[in-house]
Amino acid sequence: MSTGAVGGVGPVLHTRQVSTIPEIRNLPVPDGLEGERVDAAISRMFGFSRTKAAELAAAGKVMVDGSVVGKSERVHGGAWLEVEMPQAPAPVQVVAEPVEGMVIVHDDDDIVVIVKPVGVAAHPSPGWTGTTVIGGLAAAGYRISTSGAAERQGIVHRLDVGTSGLMAVAKSERAYTSLKRQFKERTVDKRYHALVQGHPDPMSGTIDAPIGRHPTHDYKWAVTAEGKASVTHYDLIEAFRSASLLDIKLETGRTHQIRVHMAAHRHPCVGDLTYGADPTLSKRLGLTRQWLHAVRLGFEHPGDGTWVEFESDYPEDLAGALERVREETYA
Repeated sequence: MSTGAVGGVGPVLHTRQVSTIPEIRNLPVPDGLEGERVDAAISRMFGFSRTKAAELAAAGKVMVDGSVVGKSERVHGGAWLEVEMPQAPAPVQVVAEPVEGMVIVHDDDDIVVIVKPVGVAAHPSPGWTGTTVIGGLAAAGYRISTSGAAERQGIVHRLDVGTSGLMAVAKSERAYTSLKRQFKERTVDKRYHALVQGHPDPMSGTIDAPIGRHPTHDYKWAVTAEGKASVTHYDLIEAFRSASLLDIKLETGRTHQIRVHMAAHRHPCVGDLTYGADPTLSKRLGLTRQWLHAVRLGFEHPGDGTWVEFESDYPEDLAGALERVREETYA
């Protein structure tokens, strides 16, 4: 077992880039979509977001019975729909690059548990040019599980780029299989602390609301009727004049789950401007990201089945903001 900041220099790991040729998909419009807008029909037939479907239509990549159509035109059952499918993104590059502030809190033959700093992604993705957990571990000489996609090997769960805290990464194949199963079966204890605006009523409760892609903004998520089941439990730790510190347990693990649920509950995380936080309060507290930190992580160890738990203190920016909100309350 070792504890300390991650450093070192390592090789650059590349994945092979593959050229792609535009693919044209041809399908008859089902009778059940009679009268639907073009973008809605494409979304339902091909599984794209409504926004992506509209973009394809706007780019002239959608034809109905041989004629280019716009996103708002209507389709008819039996019409012949032709769509130029978006090209798959080129494979991303995994760069072994040291991550400043990333700390190892536990290391053994099966797992490595780290504290991810803000501004770091879990793994590479199209368009992301910053540092990653995978790259940081590679730079420090860690060998992780080869299970999973090439750019995210060993990753069994993720934190948002703007969220800090504990992450477990699988080093062995048995660890990858075991941890993926535990997350799927919801037996992992994932605890977060969040500073949210206002005072939730009730002070302790459960938010059970499905989460899916935002209907108009691809970079956001939202509570939607068509979303996946999402459950968040919260308990009040401390109340302040303008905010509340909550202990949050996730039953499910959807993208942006805590941020979306708290915003839908009208108590967005302080500093989370994407989901409606007050920019004046954020500036006053010196926050440039959402006040959200993964403070505890517990699971059955993949090696011997014993229950293990890990904890993380607040990073400097969150601790400072919390001190300022206390000072405002008790001054």
